[in-house]
Amino acid sequence: MRTILAALVIALGTVPCAVAEEANVADGDKPRAEEPAMSESPPPPAARQIDRGDNAWMLTSSALVLMMTTPGLAMFYGGLVRKKNVLSVVMQCMTMMGLMTVIWGLYGYSLAFGGSEPWIGNGDHFFMQGVQAVWSSSEGSVIPLHPVFNIPMLTHMLFQGMFFIITPALICGAFAERMKFSAMVVFMALWGTLVYCPLCHWVWGGGVLAYGSPHAQGVFCGGALDFAGGTVVHISSGVSALVCALVMGKRVGFPTEPMPPHNLTYTSLGAGLLWVGWFGFNAGSAIAADGIAAGAFAATHFSAAAGALAWPAVEWITRGRPTLLGASSGAVAGLVCVTPAAGFVLPMHAILMGIAAGVMCCFTCSKLKSKLGYDDSLDAFGVHGLGGTLGAVLTGVFATRAAWDIGKGAPLGILEGGTVLAAQIVAAAMTWIVAAVATYLLLLLVGATIGLRVTEDEEREGLDQIEHGEEGYIFS
Repeated sequence: MRTILAALVIALGTVPCAVAEEANVADGDKPRAEEPAMSESPPPPAARQIDRGDNAWMLTSSALVLMMTTPGLAMFYGGLVRKKNVLSVVMQCMTMMGLMTVIWGLYGYSLAFGGSEPWIGNGDHFFMQGVQAVWSSSEGSVIPLHPVFNIPMLTHMLFQGMFFIITPALICGAFAERMKFSAMVVFMALWGTLVYCPLCHWVWGGGVLAYGSPHAQGVFCGGALDFAGGTVVHISSGVSALVCALVMGKRVGFPTEPMPPHNLTYTSLGAGLLWVGWFGFNAGSAIAADGIAAGAFAATHFSAAAGALAWPAVEWITRGRPTLLGASSGAVAGLVCVTPAAGFVLPMHAILMGIAAGVMCCFTCSKLKSKLGYDDSLDAFGVHGLGGTLGAVLTGVFATRAAWDIGKGAPLGILEGGTVLAAQIVAAAMTWIVAAVATYLLLLLVGATIGLRVTEDEEREGLDQIEHGEEGYIFS
């Protein structure tokens, strides 16, 4: 009986298998209904998404760079002038935050980063076209993404706009205590449009000085390495500052009357704020929260630290005592010098750059200025112009693919057998020429129309009262 039952089970079990096999043979290679046919096109790739970590870092960096102008630079410069002019310096910085932001939004960002032409951007982003969010009937709210980085175009625009604010503000240190406020406003609007925007496009917008750009061949030596603004920010503003000092002439009483800083506490606190804000300035220029940003952060800090030691060390050796002003100025000099190199050099090389900047800028601001006799009120040229030039050149010495393999394996600085030094020198020289010539012509234009300087009597009374009807300190 058991044998008969087992035979029946086996027989019944083989029937579905046989039916299935017959069905497969009948269907041949025809795919099953529930499985996709091999001939169908693959699903479309997933749409790019905002990288929340990168976006958060870039927004934070934008805020840090804005902080560098006010309160950072405003306090640093404000403490260096006489007390009758402290508010005028703060007002200049505040005005740059407003004026340059509006220009950047209207057309500046487009001139700097629109298109891929060799000399100037196009009108792709005029009035924030292709940058701000738009409404789509099929997709709803659409936030344009940057074509290279996984952040919104708005974030990139904001970050770069903070550079557009602080760069002309640096120039204010050269003509402090004597330039008319109205002349400053007109000059800065023209300078930002005609000097900064083209330079920014040349270096960061794929123009004639951009590393690896097809426009940077031949005499441009393949393009320069400028991580965060050695040419675009510091050389341009520093050289323009020197031209301003020469064209406008010396302050009334310079150099026979004493003009010491009225509040070094402000200056040192401003230097500290600049140091912190510079992490956003340099590390933020990686445009991502990645290893390159970490390297730039470290290089920035090490160079500032070395500069803060080198400048007062020179004072200690040559004058017998170190000063707080020297330490503050040395930190800024180290930060300026490492700016073009931050993402391309290692921390130990950054220390060498900071020492070199501290020593050179100390002698420039103390010896060279007095020997040549120009009145760069707050040493904008001595620190930013010459410090930025030194940094651009030293980038060609210390840059290494170990920090960032931007050349796809090609050596960079001369220490590893690279040839980028030639491009660094070309970029620095071009920036010097463009900034000097353009600034001179703009000053002539503004001077011929509305005048550049306040009168001698107004200068003696102070710009706080004359230009703004206010006082920085009222003790009563």
